[in-house]
Amino acid sequence: MTTTSLTAAAEAAQLSPVFDAGRLAAELAAVTTHTWNVQRTHTYGGQVGQAASIDWRVLPLRSLGGDSERTDPGGPGPQPFAATRWLDQLPYLAQILHSLPAPLNAVRLMALGPGAVSNPHSDPKYRLDRGIVRLHIPVVTDPGAVLVLDGVEHCWQPGTFWYGDFSREHLVRNTSQTVTRIHVVIDALLTADLAAWFPDSWQQLLTRGEVLFNRTGPHPAPAWPAGLPYEALLPSGFADFDAAAPLDGALIPARIDRGAGGVLALTIAGRTFALVPVGGPEFRFSGWSEQRTLQPDSDGGGLALRVRRGRALADRHMTAAPRTS
Repeated sequence: MTTTSLTAAAEAAQLSPVFDAGRLAAELAAVTTHTWNVQRTHTYGGQVGQAASIDWRVLPLRSLGGDSERTDPGGPGPQPFAATRWLDQLPYLAQILHSLPAPLNAVRLMALGPGAVSNPHSDPKYRLDRGIVRLHIPVVTDPGAVLVLDGVEHCWQPGTFWYGDFSREHLVRNTSQTVTRIHVVIDALLTADLAAWFPDSWQQLLTRGEVLFNRTGPHPAPAWPAGLPYEALLPSGFADFDAAAPLDGALIPARIDRGAGGVLALTIAGRTFALVPVGGPEFRFSGWSEQRTLQPDSDGGGLALRVRRGRALADRHMTAAPRTS
């Protein structure tokens, strides 16, 4: 069977739902009595980056650990994503988020002030073949407030719902003198149900192309089939989200145990990652997609490591490390 290349797809698509723009705008009054914090970036190494140098501010609605001050998009780490206290004040938006047929990572209200222009950049983890997408719902906009995505200018209208391929180069620019552009920015895992919301012109790519669909949830956490803590030697690339070959690299010690709040967690190379069940005894990294998963043997004697790119699958079996005591 031939597949459709991601590079042949358009840079953006409007999804089928349209939301009540008036209700979305009215809810802003509950969360705009204070100045929002400046946006920050997040690295694959788990570090929060520098603050934006322009008037680009964020109110986090879902963040790592439900932290109401974090403005970065987060990623794999010791805490799962959770709603912040701000989402309680936006009931209509909370209803919209609950209706999305996909697991959610970060959700942020992002405000681009008058005269602000970002540098061109790309966000490589938001790719269909990695199963991670970034979605936008505009709330307040202006003809002078645009997203330039892969050389194409967009001025999406309030209440509409959009996917953009933000792994391509893009920037945001607000030439308005008075209006602050505000979008809801949603980081989600692509599922077959969410793909059904894309336009007809995208369906061949989504059903036959280099696309990774995640399973829907939530899934109950299965019992770990061996005693905890569980120790193994894993390839260093498996928890390196910059690694081109995640199943390769030197074998280094890894430990699976209960972390904060009783969440199952993997510790490797000095970092700890919360694990999320995706069906049966298989787990993904919280904050990442099923692009990388691990599954313990039924007797706890080893781990199957799986790496997906689109529909392609590679795996590697690792035996449990011998117990030293």
